[in-house]
Amino acid sequence: MATPIIRLSGLGKVFRGNEVETHALAGVTLSVPHGEFVSIAGPSGCGKTTLLSILGLLDSPTEGRYLLNGEAVERLSATARAEVRNRAIGFIFQTFNLIGDLTVFENVELPLTYRGLSAKERRVRVGEVLDRVEMASRMSHYPSQLSGGQQQRVAVARAIVGRPGILLADEPTGNLDSGNGRAVMRLLGELHADGATICMVTHDPRYAHMAERTVHLFDGRIVDAAESHAGHELEESGFELA
Repeated sequence: MATPIIRLSGLGKVFRGNEVETHALAGVTLSVPHGEFVSIAGPSGCGKTTLLSILGLLDSPTEGRYLLNGEAVERLSATARAEVRNRAIGFIFQTFNLIGDLTVFENVELPLTYRGLSAKERRVRVGEVLDRVEMASRMSHYPSQLSGGQQQRVAVARAIVGRPGILLADEPTGNLDSGNGRAVMRLLGELHADGATICMVTHDPRYAHMAERTVHLFDGRIVDAAESHAGHELEESGFELA
């Protein structure tokens, strides 16, 4: 059996402050094989975003192991985490996180500037992903000139321009109307079909059922990791996967 792209074992995270300890995660054990689409669900405050931050090497666990492509990454330095993150992981945030004084093109190009790619190669890659998310005609615009749905498509383009093996999405439709939400989820479905491994936090059951498996968290622990009937509720609600 191939090594999972993500393997967590006994993962825990404790936040300490003002003599109070908050146990955000406890005993999380999880494997995600290459190419799987996993939804992470649970009530507010259950640890979903904390788990996603650790998966994305934005934070480190207090205890436990995290193997990424077979490499132990739970104790890497901040610099080493940044290098692995830039190479292997793409992020899609609920709040888009675009840089306001950069154009669409410059926002999408930014992750590539840390890789030493030539200007020509950066232009080609950015052009390709902007075409894919149907934002090539807006490449000279600034985020403030875009709608929420357009900004999220740019954020998706930025996440995939480095061709990462893993996409992490934190409530990617949370700030969008239903039409733009469906468009973003359709794009994620296409990326998954192309082989991307996706871990997505969402409160929307329609979109959670797009995943092959839903991992349920409660009080920082995994309480269920059931397979989903991918696309079932989405098709009933008018969402087209094709």
